[in-house]
Amino acid sequence: MNTKAFKLNALAAVLALALGSQASFAADVTAPLSARINASAMQENGSYDRFIITYRDGSTQRRDHAAATQAVSAAIGRAGLATRAAAGKASVRTSTVNAVYQRKLAIGADLVSVSRKLSRAEAVSLMQQLAADPNVAHVEPDVMLRAIRDTRASAMLAPAAFTPNDQYYAAYQWHLRAGDGTSEKIGGDSSSYANKGGADVAAAWDLADGTGVTVAVLDTGLTHHPDIDTSLGDAGYDFISSGFVSGRSTDDRAAGGWDTGDWTTGDEYLATNGGCVDATHPAEDSSWHGTHVSGTVAELTNNGTGMAGSAFNAKVLPVRVLGHCGGFNSDIADAIEWASGGHVDGVPDNQNPAQLINMSLGGGGSCSATDVLGQAIADANSRGTVVVVAAGNNNADVSGFSPASCPGAIAVGAIGISGKRAFYSNFGSGIAVASPGGGIYANDASSGTQVQAGFVWSAINDGTTVPDESGYTYGGYAGTSQATPHVTGTIALVISALKAASLPALSPADVRTLITSTARSFPSTPDQTLGAGIIDAAAAVNKALGNDGNPGGPGGDATALTNGAAVVVSGNAGDTKLYKIDVPAGARALVLRTFGGTGDVSLYVKNGDVPTTSSFDKSSVHVGNSESAVYAVPAAGTYYLLVSGVADFSNVSVQATFVSP
Repeated sequence: MNTKAFKLNALAAVLALALGSQASFAADVTAPLSARINASAMQENGSYDRFIITYRDGSTQRRDHAAATQAVSAAIGRAGLATRAAAGKASVRTSTVNAVYQRKLAIGADLVSVSRKLSRAEAVSLMQQLAADPNVAHVEPDVMLRAIRDTRASAMLAPAAFTPNDQYYAAYQWHLRAGDGTSEKIGGDSSSYANKGGADVAAAWDLADGTGVTVAVLDTGLTHHPDIDTSLGDAGYDFISSGFVSGRSTDDRAAGGWDTGDWTTGDEYLATNGGCVDATHPAEDSSWHGTHVSGTVAELTNNGTGMAGSAFNAKVLPVRVLGHCGGFNSDIADAIEWASGGHVDGVPDNQNPAQLINMSLGGGGSCSATDVLGQAIADANSRGTVVVVAAGNNNADVSGFSPASCPGAIAVGAIGISGKRAFYSNFGSGIAVASPGGGIYANDASSGTQVQAGFVWSAINDGTTVPDESGYTYGGYAGTSQATPHVTGTIALVISALKAASLPALSPADVRTLITSTARSFPSTPDQTLGAGIIDAAAAVNKALGNDGNPGGPGGDATALTNGAAVVVSGNAGDTKLYKIDVPAGARALVLRTFGGTGDVSLYVKNGDVPTTSSFDKSSVHVGNSESAVYAVPAAGTYYLLVSGVADFSNVSVQATFVSP
C-alpha cells in the first residue's frame, strides 16, 4: 500500500454554482413574464449561451424539437439579437445569432444554445421574448457550477504506523464518534477538544452497516482507492455533455463514473479564453472531491487499512457531473433522473437504481418545484429515492441557494467538533439537520490557527491533474460538502437496518421526519437557525427499528454466548440449536445474528423463555445463513436464540452483541 502522505485540504467542498430557479411551470399564460423567468443567479458581467425552456404539455414545441428551435429563432429576432451593430459602426450590422438545439432533458424541458455568448441584458431580453410565447411555461439559463476556492493547510502529515483495523480511525475521525463531550486530541494537534459534534455513527454499526443499499454520489466522479469499494465504478456514468468541461475531445457523455480530473491550471481555463479562472476563481489542481465524499459515505471499515466510512457496506454508484470549471445544471438534472431509476435519452438505463443520492454541490439561486432541479428531485422522490444536498459555504440563508432549497431535498448545514455552527455554513429554516463538516480553526472559531480537529478525514487521491493510480492517500476537508455524506451515510444505515429486520421501507418524507426527530440537541443555541439539531446515526437507526422486547419467564438449557464473541455451529435439516445471552439493564443496540458457513438456517428469539418456530418475540427467515434480530433498546433479561436448520448447514457463526451501559 502506498499512502504517501496525508493531504490536508481546507474549506472545501461545496461547489458554487449559478443555478437558475425561480419560475412557475404551472403558471397561467396571463401571469407576468417574471413569474416564468429565472434570472436570479445571473451575474451583471456574465455571459450566457445556453437556455433551458419548458414548453407546455400538448404544445407542438414540446413534442417537436424543430418547432422548438424555430420558436427560439423567432424570439431571437424579436429581441433584436439576430444582428448587432459592429463596434463603433452603427450602420454596420454583424454577428447573426442562431439557435442550436442540443437535447431534451429527462424532465421534458429542452436545452437550446445560441451561436455566441450573450451579455446579461441580452440574455434577459431573449428569455423575456421566449416567455412571451404562451406555449412556454418556464425559462432559465443553463448556468455552470463553480468550485469554491479551497483553503489548504501548508502542513503535510506523515502516515501513522500500521495498526490493525483502520489505523487512522482513532487518531482522526472524531466526526464518526459520539458527540458526548469526550476530550479528543486529533492527529498532530497539540491541544485536545471536547467532541460535541460527532455523528455517533460508530454506535449505529452495532445495528447496521449499509448492506443492500446503493448510494449515488453526484460529484466529480470516483478514483481507484484500496479503501473504497469501486465495484460500481464502471456501472456509473459521466453526464458531462461538454467536452471542454469533461476534458474529452467530444461533447458526448461517457460510460463509467470515474474522475479524470477537474484541474483549471491550463491557459485554456482562463476567463479571457472562455474559461472560468479569474480573480474570484483562481486556478486550482484537481480536487478529487467525489472520492473524499464517497469515502465518508462508505469507506471500507475494519479492514486494517486507512479510515472508516459511515455505511461501509453500502455500494457507491459514482455519477460524474462536475469537471473542469464545474458542470451545467441541465446535466445534473438528467443525472438525478438516471441515478434514481428514470430514463434519459441516449444513456443506457441505470441497472443499479439508488435509494439515496448525495449532492455535495450548490450555489446561488433559489429553487422551486417547477425549476429543472426541483422537478428532477421530485421525480427521484416519487421513485422512493432520498436526495441529500449540501446547504452551501456562503454564511448566508439557504433559501437563496440551489439545489439545497429545492422542495424534497434534505439540506445539511455544518458544525465543527465543538458542536457550534461552522462559520462558513449556510443557515435558515430550510436546513433539515446539522452534521459534522469541520470548523477549520481551533475551537471552531471563524479565524485563527488551523487544527486537524477542524477537518473531516477521508480517502483522496494525490494526483495534481489526472489521478495518480499509485497515489491514493487520506486527507482532510471542511465544508457542508463533508457534512452531507454523514447524513447520507446515516440514512443508508437506517435503510439497511430496516431491510435486515424485514421492516417496511420509509418514504423520503418519512426519512426526513426520522432524522430530524432523532437529531441531538445542540450543546448551545446556534447563532443562526441550523435545523432540528445534530445528526445522530445511532438514535435514528434505533428509532427506525423500535423495541419489541417482551420479558418472559425462566428459560431452558442453552449454550451461553459472550457479548461480541461468535460461536460456530453445524447441523442437519430439522436440527435446532439453542443459545442464550444475559443482557443487563441500560444496554443498547442488542443484535442477535447468524452468518457465514454453508446451508440454510432460520433464527427465532425470545427474552426470558425458550422460543419455538411458532412462538417467539422476533424471527429472521431468509434463504441462506444471514439472519438477524435487533433490539434498539433491549429490556434487561436473558435472551434465547433458537437456530433452526432449514437445510443441512455447516460452520455457521452465531453471535450476540450489545452496547454495555
